[in-house]
Amino acid sequence: MLKSVRPEALVDNPFKMIGKDWMLVTACTRKIDEDGNVINGRANTMTASWGGVGILWNKPVATIYLRPTRYTKEIIDQTDEFSLTVLPEKYRNALNYCGSHSGRDEDKFRAAKLTLDFMNDVPWVKEGRVVLFCRKLYAQEMDPNSFTDEKICNQNYRKNDFHTMYIAEITKVLMETRDTK
Repeated sequence: MLKSVRPEALVDNPFKMIGKDWMLVTACTRKIDEDGNVINGRANTMTASWGGVGILWNKPVATIYLRPTRYTKEIIDQTDEFSLTVLPEKYRNALNYCGSHSGRDEDKFRAAKLTLDFMNDVPWVKEGRVVLFCRKLYAQEMDPNSFTDEKICNQNYRKNDFHTMYIAEITKVLMETRDTK
């Protein structure tokens, strides 16, 4: 069962949670109808293993890095909110699938057998054991001239496909809890 907790209550090691367990970055296009109402469009998700959590500007934040070729990046550039979902290990095949197929071509939720849900119009994956709801605060494309270690740039950006860094306020956290009844 997922329970709403403060960001400070997260007990997962962020190095394991992001780097080893991986996470899904989920966002949804939005449209404005003739009456000014916001209508959710198409949701997409992608696997990510680069990122971080911490404090910046006196707020709990998550940082993600997206390459320009990713469909999810196009969506996040159009919207202010997204979610980060950490799944239990039994969903490793779904994570692999979402990291190797494009949402431009198909409904990855259906193909990976994941359940898309919305909370306050923000899409998230119900199978998660940790879900961070995020509001975008800052976006900047990585600059090749800013690398102080040239090897890192050469190893990771042979195609000059530099990530865009997004810093987002963590507005809500859902975390798996065990009932003690």
